[in-house]
Amino acid sequence: MSGLPPCPQCNSEYTYADEANYVCPECAHEWPQQSATPAEEPEQVVRDANGNLLSDGDSVTVIKDLKVKGSSLVVKVGTKVKNIRLVQGDHDIDCKIDGIGAMQLKSEFVKKA
Repeated sequence: MSGLPPCPQCNSEYTYADEANYVCPECAHEWPQQSATPAEEPEQVVRDANGNLLSDGDSVTVIKDLKVKGSSLVVKVGTKVKNIRLVQGDHDIDCKIDGIGAMQLKSEFVKKA
């Protein structure tokens, strides 16, 4: 019909442009025009407590005793964590700690080893 993309919710071909959005008249779904083609995600910048840049595979050291939620375990100061993986979210480090297992840490509580 036209060069406009179909509705991502109901797949209707009767979409129309309204200012900066596309609108579907059948299901009333609206979505921004610029996201019609997914843009490349910006690279995540994660820094440790001292301001050093962290990347996947780095080793870090815990700088504060951290209680493990839901158990009586504690990650002690000075615990070295090897081979970290950076993830999106509030807890931006994914790792495995010996004796505890898989955990997520906040970068503000670690320093680069």
